[in-house]
Amino acid sequence: MARPFRFGVNLFTLASAPAWREKCRRAEGLGYDVLLVPDHLGNPDPFAALVAAAETTERPRLGTFVLNLGFWNPALLARSVATCDTLTGGRLELGLGAGYVKAEHDSAGLPFGSPRERVDHLEHTVRELERLLADPEQQPRPAQSPRPPLLLGGNGSRLLRVAARHAEIAAFTGAVQAPDDAPGPVKLISPAALEERVAAFRRFAGEADAEAKADADGAAGATREPAELNYLIQMVDATDDRRAKARELQPYAPDLTEDQLLEHPALLLGAPQDMADQLRAQRERFGFSYFTVLEHHMEAFAPVIEELRDR
Repeated sequence: MARPFRFGVNLFTLASAPAWREKCRRAEGLGYDVLLVPDHLGNPDPFAALVAAAETTERPRLGTFVLNLGFWNPALLARSVATCDTLTGGRLELGLGAGYVKAEHDSAGLPFGSPRERVDHLEHTVRELERLLADPEQQPRPAQSPRPPLLLGGNGSRLLRVAARHAEIAAFTGAVQAPDDAPGPVKLISPAALEERVAAFRRFAGEADAEAKADADGAAGATREPAELNYLIQMVDATDDRRAKARELQPYAPDLTEDQLLEHPALLLGAPQDMADQLRAQRERFGFSYFTVLEHHMEAFAPVIEELRDR
């Protein structure tokens, strides 16, 4: 049976406190299930923004999407996570990433390690968070036990292995970005390459389950629930000519054909019914059921939520 859809919106502009609260209320009214905040210099502090979002909304979950772990050490992060989870009434979903923008680390005066070093730090942080947040002596305590649900984002095999062992949610971008690039346009990988990344994650999850069963000597409850799969949508465009729009976008994805762009989950093109059909097909093909859109697509995507709600 297919996992039910969930929908998140990544909010990253802060003009004033009233404007932030109104935006969060608007997202809740449009039907979004999760209000998310990224972790880039120039954007709001994620934990403070989520606490403010919790105070003005009732239903949505609240998440980091995703924390740049190059900015954090485990002990300080555990304190912030527990504080935010308590102040949001146990609504926090903790998204973590290895970081990819060297310029931000340079601006913050922080080292930017090699890909291996960054994933090493992510894995160490995940293990330390699990240890610290499960420790009854740890103060403050998170509202959720033993910790908030964990989302890990990325496409590389090492990161996917960590996600398979620890995360309740695995997030895929289907795109790559050069480490020295500023946040912004990304290079899409093909749908077939994305499908291979999802298949790799499923293999790693199977290996993790087998290891857990062996460690527990077959004890009941050793197998974890399958992870929810998230995908970040890059564009929502209510065009009446999907192929013409795909041709317009080809210079930005020269390695992909027109047909590959039309089937790519990063791009939702067409009327709301067309977009809903695309997401159903992507849930069937890739297993994605939790979709995130960027703030500037929040209104355009809302009719798609209506099309897919409870389906």
